Amino acid sequence: MNVWNERYGNENYVYGTAPNVFLKGIQPLLPVSGKVLSIAEGEGRNAVFLAEQGLDVVAWDFAESGLDKVNKLAKNQGVQVHTELVDLADVTWEENQWDEVVCVFGHFPGEIRRKTLKGVKQAVKPGGYFVAEVYSGYQLPYQSGGPKELDFLYQPEEFLSEFSDWRIVHFFLGEVVRNEGDLHNGLSHVIQFVGQKL
Repeated sequence: MNVWNERYGNENYVYGTAPNVFLKGIQPLLPVSGKVLSIAEGEGRNAVFLAEQGLDVVAWDFAESGLDKVNKLAKNQGVQVHTELVDLADVTWEENQWDEVVCVFGHFPGEIRRKTLKGVKQAVKPGGYFVAEVYSGYQLPYQSGGPKELDFLYQPEEFLSEFSDWRIVHFFLGEVVRNEGDLHNGLSHVIQFVGQKL
């Protein structure tokens, strides 16, 4: 059993059921309709929020226990989210498939992270968006959540380089306060990115 299966394997929603604050604020400003993919979705808080906006949402995660909770939360909220058990280390990204891809605190080893960002770039349709809020490399000394290994944290250059030929709608590097369930609490150092594929 992987660590995420264990983490999500109880009734409690460890990151809460409310959507990420950044996603909740930015999503209504984006002219997005159609198919949205949320990667490393966890227990469903963001996928369910996106479905509540009338979007056709697919949630990918590596933990079956997390996906079970996505389905439960979606049912409780009266929306539908399609779930898929996906290991981002092995996934094949199809070209121009999604109107939006969302990544909220999806953290992976450097090699997988770089592969994932390249995959996202390929998989978003022209005119579509990539929305992310993740911990930066500066998060390490903070006690508010996230990985404790630098290799699992994002550098701003990764976004600015990989998506240099996209329209940068929003980019932020700095401190925010996050109170999300049991595991994200307090002052945090994040990267926020919204890009539109041209």
